[in-house]
Amino acid sequence: MKHLVHVAALAAGLLGGAAVAVGDEDHAAGEIRKYREMLEDGNPAELMEMKGEELWRTARGPKSATLEACDLGRGPGVVDGAYAQLPRYFADTGRVQDIESRLVTCMQTLQGFSFEDATRGWYKPGSEVEALVTFVATHSKGQPIAAPVEHPEEARMLAAGGDLFFRRSGPLDFSCATCHSLEGRRIRLQDLPSFQVAKDAQASMITWPAYRVSQSAVWTMERRLIDCIRQMRWPEPAFTSDAVIAIQSYLQHQARGGVLQSPGIKR
Repeated sequence: MKHLVHVAALAAGLLGGAAVAVGDEDHAAGEIRKYREMLEDGNPAELMEMKGEELWRTARGPKSATLEACDLGRGPGVVDGAYAQLPRYFADTGRVQDIESRLVTCMQTLQGFSFEDATRGWYKPGSEVEALVTFVATHSKGQPIAAPVEHPEEARMLAAGGDLFFRRSGPLDFSCATCHSLEGRRIRLQDLPSFQVAKDAQASMITWPAYRVSQSAVWTMERRLIDCIRQMRWPEPAFTSDAVIAIQSYLQHQARGGVLQSPGIKR
């Protein structure tokens, strides 16, 4: 109980709007790191993992079927190491898919859900899709990021993702690279990883999906990218769109070799 009270007090101090004196940013960043470490033994994302496992094994939908025959790239029903090798090309859909879009495909083909039903409320805290992503991602913990670039479509998506990463657009003339292409940058108290530096890219990508303390919810990488794009004032992409998957392909490629530790804890 004392542990929880200390965590709550620290969170309130860091995230409740308290002013941080100029020159104290490094101290505050250190306190945030301590807070994350305190939560590691009881990451709230574990509840989402449990929910995702139940959804994976429960017969649902018009076909009253489970997702246990879902092929995530390593064979029907295999979840171990699957997240580490996504996005990748799938012959049955003829497209490169990330974990969200692939799970939605399985919900449609195996369980009989419509796309609208499978994705309804995807952005809400505790959504079914995010729970399933957390469950699958946890089974890649300890595995290196190794999204393949062997099929021509995988290479095409990687190239498109790189183009989108550096493309300046919108009323703010922003790109992903505006915040994530130089070392030592920070916004508020948040360090901004440079995706041109392998260790920084790896440190960022190995902990998604993650419990976001500021949102009191688990977010997936796709959810985070859609929110980043919104903040850049670009037109918001559709959930599971090729544009978001392309950017993920690029980010995963930049972080290749990083050993997954998801689910993590983010600001």
